[in-house]
Amino acid sequence: MTSTKRTVSPALGRVLATVSVGFVVTQLDVTIVNIALPEIGANLHANVAGLQWVVDAYTLAFAVLMLSAGALGDRFGARRLYAAGIVLFALASLACGVASGAPMLVAARALQGIGAAAMLPNSLALLNQSYGHDPKLRARAVGLWTAAGAISIAAGPVAGGLLIAAFGWRSIFLVNLPICAAGFLATLLWVPRPEAAVPATARAETAGPETAPPTPRGIDLSGQTLAIVALTAFVAAVIEWRPLGLSHPLVAGGFVLAALAGSAFVAVEARASAPMLPLSLFAGRSFSAAVLFGICVNMTYYGMVFVLSLYLQRVRGYTALQAGLAFLPLTGGFLISNVASGWVVGRFGVRVPMIAGAITAGLGYGLLHLVDASTPLIGLLLPFLLIPSGMGLAVPAMTTAVLASAQASRAGTASAVLNTARQAGGAVGVAAFGALASGSAATQIVSGMQAATAISVGLLAFAGVISCLVHPQPHSSSQARREADSAPVGNSR
Repeated sequence: MTSTKRTVSPALGRVLATVSVGFVVTQLDVTIVNIALPEIGANLHANVAGLQWVVDAYTLAFAVLMLSAGALGDRFGARRLYAAGIVLFALASLACGVASGAPMLVAARALQGIGAAAMLPNSLALLNQSYGHDPKLRARAVGLWTAAGAISIAAGPVAGGLLIAAFGWRSIFLVNLPICAAGFLATLLWVPRPEAAVPATARAETAGPETAPPTPRGIDLSGQTLAIVALTAFVAAVIEWRPLGLSHPLVAGGFVLAALAGSAFVAVEARASAPMLPLSLFAGRSFSAAVLFGICVNMTYYGMVFVLSLYLQRVRGYTALQAGLAFLPLTGGFLISNVASGWVVGRFGVRVPMIAGAITAGLGYGLLHLVDASTPLIGLLLPFLLIPSGMGLAVPAMTTAVLASAQASRAGTASAVLNTARQAGGAVGVAAFGALASGSAATQIVSGMQAATAISVGLLAFAGVISCLVHPQPHSSSQARREADSAPVGNSR
């Protein structure tokens, strides 16, 4: 049997560059917005709970609509949905930049989340359509795609600090406009139609009646509505729990509504002929474990970035630019580890980098637990390097595990499930960790940060354990399809 070494052609490279734009703008808004929170709060008279909504309005819309966006991509074409998401994200960014008050900003952030929901799962679907014929090449592409997001994360704090210092906080949203314009044009010019995305030889190898793609699904309105209600009610209750108290009717009612809507969502999805969340995807052990891993990772990171932005600017008294520079090791550490992850996955499979990444990031959070108001800046350096190094190693491997476990025609749905779970985890992390650190006193922020780091260590320890359930080697879409088709529902493989 002869093995052929495949390299990335210029055409495939252009596709990778184009779909990476969507990841860049969705990630850029995470770190830039966190740096700007104190400025936004002072200008729009928003308290900590209001600032949590500025972050979570985006994350919630992103999370609850991503499954439907993935299904729409499967039905109408990932290329079309990806381009539409870029346009909507640009328009919403413009609305954020001209917002006259906190309610308008929160609403515009929700629109940004809708655009991001259309972009992210369909960017991965386009990546899988182009690279799915070669699992090692796909692992490299996913690593580079993730690295593009890491670059934007790394650049976000410094760029945000510079923009805020020069032009004010509104400029952090307006900077998205030229990026989105370039991404939209590149999509029209460089991303091929679905039938042209996979090389003809690869299509011939995997074609056949036994691998015919399923009929694309429509929108599950009942499931979508229940998902919005459940997640929004839960996050709202967590955000308002600290200022209002657990016994307050709005808080207690929010938790009850979230539980009822969540239970109804599972029941509806189990009976629906075309569910928004195909529960059969969770029959595979690797898929389920990778999704749960993603929840833990995003809950810790999104929540900690929110708390650290308060710590650096309200406890240590840094300006936005100084805070952005302090964040640089935390965000810049993703660059090397993201690129290295593709090589590690190709050599050792997905399990090793996931376990090693969880341990490394958990150690970083453990060291961060020792930080207080008097800790010198140098004391933040090691944890700020360990956290992104571990996560940057693990996240591309996790993404590869999910893509390798799904049919090529369901890549949009599978990646949407993963990223929905991750964004939902991030929203809960911001709500929960922000509630722990709420208050204007430095001691409240520090104690909340220390509690959040302790929780983060526990979550990543759990993530490392469940990584052992992931299939160690990524495999091709056709192999994943054969395994999925032959496995009965409930099989733990």
